Amino acid sequence: MQTPPNTTDNPHSAAGVLLASLVLPGLAALACAAPALVAAESAPEKTTIAIQFGRYSDEQPGWERITATSPQVYVQAPIAGDWAVEASGTVDAVSGATPRWHTQHTAVSGASQMGDVRRAGDIKVTRYLSRSAMSVSVAHSSENDYISNALGLDARWSDEDNNRTWSAGFGHSSDRIDTSSSGGSAVDRQKTTNEFLFGLTQVLTTNDIAQFTLTRSLGSGYYSDPYKTLDQRPNQRDAWIAMARWNHFVAPLNASVRSSYRYYSDSFGVQAYTLGMDWVQPKGVWTFTPGVRYYSQSAAHFYLDPIQDAQGQYDQLAVLTRAIRQFGSDQSSDQRLAALGAVTLSLKVSYAFTPDTLADIKFAVYRQAAGLHLGGDGSPGLDPFAANFVQIGLSHRF
Repeated sequence: MQTPPNTTDNPHSAAGVLLASLVLPGLAALACAAPALVAAESAPEKTTIAIQFGRYSDEQPGWERITATSPQVYVQAPIAGDWAVEASGTVDAVSGATPRWHTQHTAVSGASQMGDVRRAGDIKVTRYLSRSAMSVSVAHSSENDYISNALGLDARWSDEDNNRTWSAGFGHSSDRIDTSSSGGSAVDRQKTTNEFLFGLTQVLTTNDIAQFTLTRSLGSGYYSDPYKTLDQRPNQRDAWIAMARWNHFVAPLNASVRSSYRYYSDSFGVQAYTLGMDWVQPKGVWTFTPGVRYYSQSAAHFYLDPIQDAQGQYDQLAVLTRAIRQFGSDQSSDQRLAALGAVTLSLKVSYAFTPDTLADIKFAVYRQAAGLHLGGDGSPGLDPFAANFVQIGLSHRF
């Protein structure tokens, strides 16, 4: 978890896209692909307080599906010169329905209604040394059918001229899933994940800085959708995640280009690619940041394509019959595991009342479809997604 003065680019605020990550794999990847901020390993001199509010909504043809709101508060404060503490809290309210299986013809049997409130918080303590820093963090999140606890450790150290920074981190999360009170099939199920991260940040020129990180994620436990009776997934999900970032300062325009590429591969058979670029243009007390992201993923090896009848129409009975025949083996008709692609366009506008007081608003539109899959058509019979997101933030340092 980073701590920039403007928290709208901070992974804490990625929790604003939070519930989108539960239903839109492309947006989940975008949260991970947020531009990194690079700074010297020194304790903050001022306390930062930030508040923000986000609203997310999406739809499929013929229905408005999900609406989510997320107020959040973030605090960072220096302690005793060489220490700093950070904390954040959020309350996410979501209502709507889970994705349908394949097409608009499965509106009843392929989707389930949902409505929940998630309360989450975390705290992080960092000790700064001459050219290094070490942090420990804890986090807790709870909702009606899901409780998660997490622990994180990370370290960063720089060479003598501060042009190169190495990083290493470890994260552990333990989740409990119990949907017995909300009509799902999961009763006191568990899931654990361990993540190991290694990274390198390098100053290339006076105008260029690059970063590379590699993450290994090892997960075991319950991954099935408890609200779909014929959904069974492996109890192990291991992944490799590689991230490359490059920030370039365009001196003649006093602007910056921030680019990123993310590769993801897991034991479900999903391979995903995310390519993003932002243009950061200051204009006096204003800063304008348009951005574009492209995302593509392959299907999980146990994802089941829809079946069509002789007239080329979706054959729901045949789909259910096939699923029943394969009962007991890994299978899922959840389109979040299908081959698909997505494009996101965004614009953030920031205003500095003073050097220490910033306000911003960000808009994003997201479009997901099988036809946007990299290298050709994705999985057949998928409904497209259309999602919109807006986030308003205010931060102050003193």
